Amino acid sequence: MSDSLRPGVPPEDALDKGLEIARSHSDENDGSAPVDRPSTFNMKTTNPTQTTGGAWTTGSTFSNTGGTTPTTGQTPTYATPPTRTQKTTAPGLATPTGETSGRPEIPATAPAGVKLGKGLDVGTANLVSAVQNDTGGITIKMERNAFIDIKSDVYSKRMLTKLKVPYVVYKGHMIVLGDAAFELSNIFGRELRRPMKDGLISPSEVDALAMIRLIIEKVLGWPQVQNEPCFFSVPAASIDRNNNIIYHQGLFEGLLRKMGFAPKPMNEGHAVCFAELAEQNFTGIGISCGGGMINICLSYKTIPCLSFSICRGGDWIDQNVANVLGIPSSKATSIKERGVDLMNPTSREEEAIVIYYRNLINYVLLNIKAKFEIAENMPEFPDPIDIVCSGGTSMIKGFAEIFSDEFRKIEFPLHVREIRRAKEPLTSVAKGCLIAAAISENS
Repeated sequence: MSDSLRPGVPPEDALDKGLEIARSHSDENDGSAPVDRPSTFNMKTTNPTQTTGGAWTTGSTFSNTGGTTPTTGQTPTYATPPTRTQKTTAPGLATPTGETSGRPEIPATAPAGVKLGKGLDVGTANLVSAVQNDTGGITIKMERNAFIDIKSDVYSKRMLTKLKVPYVVYKGHMIVLGDAAFELSNIFGRELRRPMKDGLISPSEVDALAMIRLIIEKVLGWPQVQNEPCFFSVPAASIDRNNNIIYHQGLFEGLLRKMGFAPKPMNEGHAVCFAELAEQNFTGIGISCGGGMINICLSYKTIPCLSFSICRGGDWIDQNVANVLGIPSSKATSIKERGVDLMNPTSREEEAIVIYYRNLINYVLLNIKAKFEIAENMPEFPDPIDIVCSGGTSMIKGFAEIFSDEFRKIEFPLHVREIRRAKEPLTSVAKGCLIAAAISENS
């Protein structure tokens, strides 16, 4: 996060700007921001100077350079084609430093009236972007952070073309990314390949950075001006596992900088506080329930007092449900997302999901309580505070009820006024990053 937000409370006009953005979002469609999440096998293409980069067009080819960044072999289709630089890289060599595939010309100064700043939620399960639109609201775009490789043969190409599934060719294989990959994995009983694991870039997925870059280019798009601020989410250090976010954070800072942004990391739980606690003067506890981790932040007037993570999340539930039922993890995810009610399971599969959800929530609350009790220099709040849960793992029906039920079983060290779920759990982190970017610009 920018230094201007660390020493003390930001200026009143900066806070007003953040509050204005939060309210403009919540007033729209009863709390629903426009979300561009493609329906099955329907990747939309929009102008890259507005909200997205190029679409993945069926048959787009990326050559195998041996590095982490694929270079363009065939120009993908854009709604408004930008200037693209074709280049050849010798096999076995990485793309030259500072050069990017498919990068359009980016203006040095912003046109009049353009609202600068973007937010990006780099999640284990989903990549979500947020940007202010021309009407003053927030436009959200998202894709699953996943891909699947398919052998490049005539039959497979005809099948994907017939289904209108967008793909790229990389290292001699056809690669389907995002939501379309999730659909195909369930159709064919294949496990998804995931660029991230447990909240961080996956050390075992050799193509992780190349694939995640393609998804980010589509979801986030290109800067509207050179060095446009982009706040992106990063996890906090875990209290139940020895992990390190320095490498993970550095990778995404470098990736976004090569795209032309001025990247700023922001703790995931802190972003929830920015998105959901504006009416409480950005004071309270934000919990981001993601696929790989649960991130927690205690905030006082925008200032993060305590941030940490717990290395369990939605993926932990899916993997354990898959193990006890003998099904692929992607199938367990599909069952979980099709409309399970944690308060009223109707099948063996749903019973398993309820058992692991309750166990996860109990584990998280006990760890939060223990961390708060041993933390030094904890602030004393004059009034009870709110706890807000967000993230895809919190979207399931009955989550708030089970969370409250487990909360009542422990003696929490802080006085809590209300426990609630975010209005838009899947987009809160991206929205919080956008608000921080706007506050930073205004400061």
